[in-house]
Amino acid sequence: MDLKELRHLVNQGENMHLEFKLKTNHPDKIAREIVAFANTEGGKLLIGVADDKTIKGLKYADEDQYLLEKAIDSLISPPIDYTLEKLAIEGSKEILIFTINPSKSTMHSILFENEQKIYVRNGDKSLQASREMREYLKGKFKNRNYAFQYGDKENLLIKYLDTQPYITLSKYAQLAGLKAAIASRTLVLLCLAGVLIISPFEQEDRFSLKIKNLKQTH
Repeated sequence: MDLKELRHLVNQGENMHLEFKLKTNHPDKIAREIVAFANTEGGKLLIGVADDKTIKGLKYADEDQYLLEKAIDSLISPPIDYTLEKLAIEGSKEILIFTINPSKSTMHSILFENEQKIYVRNGDKSLQASREMREYLKGKFKNRNYAFQYGDKENLLIKYLDTQPYITLSKYAQLAGLKAAIASRTLVLLCLAGVLIISPFEQEDRFSLKIKNLKQTH
């Protein structure tokens, strides 16, 4: 990557696949972003770029690299697949460009606040994964075909989502008169079968139809 390409990338702003950090003052928190990228669709982490898109660079890039790579190696499990590139800018400073590849076989966790936690990416935020998201990731990485039969609770769900943009677990459980555990399993299975899409949010995940006006059985 050259400086022109970096500026073009930074001008996009933080998003699903891009995160800026000015320095590595809190490497454990930055490592959460890396885990989120790996568990979702991958992305780039730029160290030496401010939130306002100012490319400031690092005076002692080797120190920042050491701190973050130490956190990656000691806190994240299993190991993630990433590459690191250094880009020199004006004033003898450098930008660290971490490219995190999406995981193809397992989800990753980080030891944070004395707990193993799993993070995923949504927009420009890295969020702790819900139980449903964790179950979805487990199932997705098994790389198998998932089948299900439409029943009353599935038809009710599809009918609701044909007119609404999304549904939450609590709303679905209430709507269908189901226990939370059963509603959870149903939603996760439909995501694994390719009927629904799960989107993580801070309060509750949102489930939406992958294809609108999906034909129902009667």
